Amino acid sequence: MSSDVIPAIAAIIPAAGVGQRMQADKPKQYLRLQGKTILQHSVERILAIDSVSRLYLVLSDDDAYFASTGLPAEQIERVSGGSERVHSVLNALQLIDSERYPWVLVHDAARPLVRKQDIDLLISEGLSGQHGAILACPVRDTMKRGQQFITETVSRDSLWHALTPQFFPTDLLREAIIGALAAGVQVTDEASAMEWAGHQVRLLEGHSDNIKITRPADLQLAAFYLEQQY
Repeated sequence: MSSDVIPAIAAIIPAAGVGQRMQADKPKQYLRLQGKTILQHSVERILAIDSVSRLYLVLSDDDAYFASTGLPAEQIERVSGGSERVHSVLNALQLIDSERYPWVLVHDAARPLVRKQDIDLLISEGLSGQHGAILACPVRDTMKRGQQFITETVSRDSLWHALTPQFFPTDLLREAIIGALAAGVQVTDEASAMEWAGHQVRLLEGHSDNIKITRPADLQLAAFYLEQQY
């Protein structure tokens, strides 16, 4: 799809969490990776997409770190975070004019390595359908279910790791999240709300280095991957 027919897209990055599993003295999105914060990397990769006209960055009201990142205020609208990630995303969706931004791209603050070519693919292929798409990676390992002991081996056929960004029509996503929350459904990502609402969400294979930084060892792995990308 040529760029002149791509509609204006709004992006949402929920970044109000504290990342307790990182065991750090600050929220994980403000830890440094190759001279920049994780959040800076993530935001800059989304803003590098020409069709993304506005970024809604969801932050805790008492966030004391964002002001020092130097991110461009003219392209970013700050939004108050909610009690959970899904509520943060919904807070942003409630502010987005769907006539101006009919499609929305939602990306994790802790995924600083997403590649431009994957985002371009997501937007292009997502716009070719009606209900949106997500980046994902096929499961490669043998899957087990259990607690302390294995209860069963689960076939990895047709299993995928869900990544971000995830890309949906703005109105459909807003309605799906509101409906799912009202029904008491656990919304773990945007696609899960769309699935609950009965929409067909397309899977698009992305690069496996689009990792989510969750634990201390992930930061070292991300630094390695970042060096390989350049």
